[in-house]
Amino acid sequence: MFRERVFADASSSYEDADFVMFGVPFDATSSFRYGSSEAPDVIRKASYNFETYNDFFNIDLTDLHIHDLGDLDLDTHTGDMLHAVHDVATMIIRDGKVPIILGGEHTLTYSCVRAFTEASDNPPDFGVIVLDAHLDLRDEYLGAKQSHACVSRNIIDDLTDNCVLIGVRSGSAEEYAHAKEKGVLWHSADKVDDAGIEPVIREALDALSDRGCKRIYLSIDTDVIDPAYAPGVGNPEPFGLSPRDVRDAIRIAAPYTCGFDLVEVNPGYDRGESAMLGARLVREFIAAKSVRTC
Repeated sequence: MFRERVFADASSSYEDADFVMFGVPFDATSSFRYGSSEAPDVIRKASYNFETYNDFFNIDLTDLHIHDLGDLDLDTHTGDMLHAVHDVATMIIRDGKVPIILGGEHTLTYSCVRAFTEASDNPPDFGVIVLDAHLDLRDEYLGAKQSHACVSRNIIDDLTDNCVLIGVRSGSAEEYAHAKEKGVLWHSADKVDDAGIEPVIREALDALSDRGCKRIYLSIDTDVIDPAYAPGVGNPEPFGLSPRDVRDAIRIAAPYTCGFDLVEVNPGYDRGESAMLGARLVREFIAAKSVRTC
């Protein structure tokens, strides 16, 4: 790993930290816009824009124990990236800390979920919530089975079917048919708009709780947010969630989370708005997780 700059207020040592983050500068399977490999460092830079105090939670991030390992040193081989992410996530979990991963493309989430399922004495008590504009249920995409377009399919097929997708508004006919056939739990962006984010998140948490899940991994693909607010993403889709929807989803899910990632920011396609929003959402997760427990 290497460190050019650390996330704001990540000033604790690894040994003392409760939260440990690392970046995954990887976008080799991107299919529309390359550039998310640049996101981790740009998100770090944006993180210095904000006050350390979070008024909603009445907590100052300088009082928390956060460590930034830096970015993984990666080539363009997807398998190598997945192994590296798995190994680092496993280390963080083993040491009793909360991993926070900055992408990079969404493919990386597979290895984070794998690390948690392997670390669990009772894997069925572990679930996943993914906020994403896309179903990502393809069996393969552009000849690759490990792809950002297949990540939810691979998680559900290989690791756990305790997985809920929220904010969906795009997918192939085959993906929608697969979701129906396999009983994949998903909620559209239209449902969030009609019902509000709180009922949708609570429905997802209740569904996972009914399956025995006590711990949740939360993955946020930034393209879940409407491109009017976050244009700098890999695969923008109109009619998305608002930043407040995603912030509130984090606040509600925080008591149950054991890990978190934020992926698919693509800094080359806006003037920093998406990275700024991503940095703030990461800080919101840290604050929410620090003060809210099950």
